[in-house]
Formats: sequence, structure tokens, C-alpha cells
Amino acid sequence: MHIPDGYLSMEVWTATTVAGAAAAGYALRRTRTALAQPQVPAAALAGAFIFAAQMLNFPIAGGTSGHFLGSALAAILFGPWAAAVIMSAVLIIQAVLFHDGGITALGANILCTAIIGSFAGYGVYQAGLRLLKGRLQAAASFAAAWVSIVAASCGVALLLALSGAAPLSAALPAMLGWHALIGIGEGLITMAAAAYLTERRTSLAPEGAFA
Repeated sequence: MHIPDGYLSMEVWTATTVAGAAAAGYALRRTRTALAQPQVPAAALAGAFIFAAQMLNFPIAGGTSGHFLGSALAAILFGPWAAAVIMSAVLIIQAVLFHDGGITALGANILCTAIIGSFAGYGVYQAGLRLLKGRLQAAASFAAAWVSIVAASCGVALLLALSGAAPLSAALPAMLGWHALIGIGEGLITMAAAAYLTERRTSLAPEGAFA
């Protein structure tokens, strides 16, 4: 879901660059107080895992493929602000070093993936835990990951429509349809990773992350 250069209008990529930089900066400031010092190496390790996992593509219909996003998993483990920082770092490295996602679209990718994806996933996960009273955490993790990637894809569709790249009536159903399928893989990976960490009670997850 990396928007490349050339798809966003100058007005849109300029506005999203400013907004994305502001959001990432504020998330970093919040993370400095919300994330305990011993968790910083674990957060960096999680970012490396997400970066590597995004390199693995899985096939979906029509000969296309999807890949793991990771926003929901990072939010489940470290909270939404830290997840936004982790995902922003991943996106910056991918854009600058690997040309995966455009430089002019970096702010837009941060807003959709790091901000929308992280907060949508975290909100659904917390709501799921409250609704299920702490039971079926795997189901909450799956739902969080699925909603995360679908919500992020809606953000992409809206920005493409605002840029005149495609009408919203065409972009939104297309993005929703494909990412609803991709979200199944996203949910399964997130569910498995969250379950593994819960079972092992590793130091990667902060205290109370799965409560």
C-alpha cells in the first residue's frame, strides 16, 4: 500500500508532507514518555521484523499479491503512538533506501499506514478485549489487523481521489475489495504473532499489552 511518486497532486502531497511530518514528530514526542526505556530495543526489533515481513508477498486473486502491513501488531505490542513511530521509520527507510513508496508521497504513506493503520487497529483491539472481557484475544488481534489495513486503504483511496488520479466511486471499492482479502493474511499473521508473544510472555510486549 505504498503510494509511489506521480500519483498525488502537488496540493495533496504538499499538505500530506506537512501533516505527516507533524504527526510523526508528535508521535515521537509522545513515545518518549509512553515507552519505557527497556522497551526501546524491543520496539526497534519489532520494526525490523515488520520491515522484513513486508518483503514477503502472498498471492491473491487476479495474479496480484499483498504483503504484511504490521501497524496493528506494533500498536498491540507498544501502543498506537509508538506504533506510529515504528511504522514511520519503516516507511522512511523503504522510501529512501529501497524506493518502495515515493519520496513526495512519504507524508501520505505515513498518514495512511503509520497513523490511520495504528490507531484503527489499536482501537479495535482494545474494544474487542473489553467486549470479550479479555477472552478470545486472538479474535481481537485478527479483527484489529483486518480493520487496520482496510482503514489505511480507505485513506489511500481518498487521497488518490483528491488528487484526481481516480474518482472516489472507483478508487474506494477497488481498494476496499482487494484489501479486504489482503486483510485476511494480515489478520492471520498478527493473530499468530500476538498469540506467540502472549503464550511466551516475552519481554517484547509491555506489561498489560495483552490484558
